[in-house]
Amino acid sequence: MKLVVLGSGTSVPHPQRASTAHWLETETGSLLLDASAAAVHRMAEENLAWMDLDAIWISHFHLDHMGGVMPYLFGTKWAPQTQERKKPLKIYGGYGLKKLLRAFDEAGRYKLFQQQFPVHICEIAPRAEFEILPGLKAKTFSTPHTRESLALRLTNHDGATLVYTSDTGYVDSLGAFAEGADLFLMECSFRQNKPVEAHLELADAIRLAQRARARRVLLSHLYPEWDGFDIREQAKKFWPDGDVDGAVDGMRLEISKEQGVKSVPPA
Repeated sequence: MKLVVLGSGTSVPHPQRASTAHWLETETGSLLLDASAAAVHRMAEENLAWMDLDAIWISHFHLDHMGGVMPYLFGTKWAPQTQERKKPLKIYGGYGLKKLLRAFDEAGRYKLFQQQFPVHICEIAPRAEFEILPGLKAKTFSTPHTRESLALRLTNHDGATLVYTSDTGYVDSLGAFAEGADLFLMECSFRQNKPVEAHLELADAIRLAQRARARRVLLSHLYPEWDGFDIREQAKKFWPDGDVDGAVDGMRLEISKEQGVKSVPPA
């Protein structure tokens, strides 16, 4: 599996960090983990095959995580690159996703679900198990952020595992859900003294990573208060032996069971 960080930031505008989106590519397809408005153009900037995207995962319904879905469909409806496309696009998320996306579409009478290819909206329950791409197994876990918020555990055919929390408050069982992950992609909104319970600060994230015994941890969804701090150095204060890093827009990682997680140069 290959991961490209499209957006490591939040809803707060930032000159180096776009809002949340991550591109995951396997041998059988591509999956967008959350789709902020910035993701629509970030995919093109990173020279990714946006026109062939197979699936979108929406962790919850905040706009910095799903605000790019309808602009993406607006693009594919008219772009020359997608006029011959026939394979379906699947959009996954919690209960209420269909109603929300249909409301956006109807508000402007866009008819964005009338594409050259089928678009399927798939509502997923907590603790569900399903195949999100061919050969890529998925499990979900309800997280304390919004009513529909779901963490996602992905396991490839070779056993490589990625766990993506998206936005979440702290709960011990989330660490158990991520047990043994090769890559634990976790939100870490705040460095310390978080102002809300529905997000994580560094101490929370490290506790979850230790509980999971993750091989490598990547912290994302970083508010501007992280500017000027080395996340790896900060994490060592809590977990000296842990492999913890901060996400950076454009970062590319390769995830495998045998070799673990390694950085790869841009394509």
